[in-house]
Amino acid sequence: MSRALPKYNKRRVTFIGGAAAVALSGTVIAGFALAGEGSKSDGTSARTLAGPGTITCPDVKSKLPAVPASAKAEVDRNLTLLNTQIQEANKRLVDTVGQGGPNFVQNAILGPLKDKRVSTVNRIATAIGRTAAKPQGLDSLAACTLNGTGTNAGGGAAGKPQAGSNAGNTGNAGNAGNAGNAGNGGGAAGTITCPDVKSKLPAVPASAKAEVDRNLTLLNTQIQEANKRLVDTVGQGGPNFVQNAILGPLKDKRVSTVNRIATAIGRTAAKPQGLDSLAACTLTK
Repeated sequence: MSRALPKYNKRRVTFIGGAAAVALSGTVIAGFALAGEGSKSDGTSARTLAGPGTITCPDVKSKLPAVPASAKAEVDRNLTLLNTQIQEANKRLVDTVGQGGPNFVQNAILGPLKDKRVSTVNRIATAIGRTAAKPQGLDSLAACTLNGTGTNAGGGAAGKPQAGSNAGNTGNAGNAGNAGNAGNGGGAAGTITCPDVKSKLPAVPASAKAEVDRNLTLLNTQIQEANKRLVDTVGQGGPNFVQNAILGPLKDKRVSTVNRIATAIGRTAAKPQGLDSLAACTLTK
């Protein structure tokens, strides 16, 4: 005797989005967008479903004064770059879900993003300032925030301890048993070493000396801060933590600083070329 099998109703299921990323006036939507939710262009972002959250940054364009025609192309290029930076940060937010400790997002994503935005808005201000009043305080718009309570905002799933030697670290999912950073294991932080810039400079005009010296001092300060951070974060993050959270941001800062040095010299003498090739630093034991 055979039994009739139960019948199943077929339903059509529609999948909405999928790691969609949309840039709108300094706003990017990342993750799985909820159906029916849109985005705003005023610095707010759509919430995401079971995703890492969304990075939101202040809108720079709306805070600018009238842009001189001679500066428009450069300003537009840097406004586009601001949006690209947010897109990249949101993509990284998705790609690194569950990595690092409770400060991973701040150290590896939001902090570096702020550094990049500071450099970019300063270039915008400088471009405008060449032929009009230079806007002040744009760097106050550099800091961004993480919206939503995604899995990357505090690390592991539901804040549960992870298996391995990192058990009890609620933000280190996927990092069980990781003794430290790449090149930073065994409790030894190592040392960050950077190429010397001063020795590669041409003769510095007297009119540029103060500005050049100030930026050379800043280069040393940046290395000191990076080395301190290296010590303070021993054992945090995955194998790429040092590169992503320390060496990468340090390089961005140094690029901006050596470019300011080159610009200062170039006002009254031949502008030195290729100084940004000295920006990358390395971790040595």
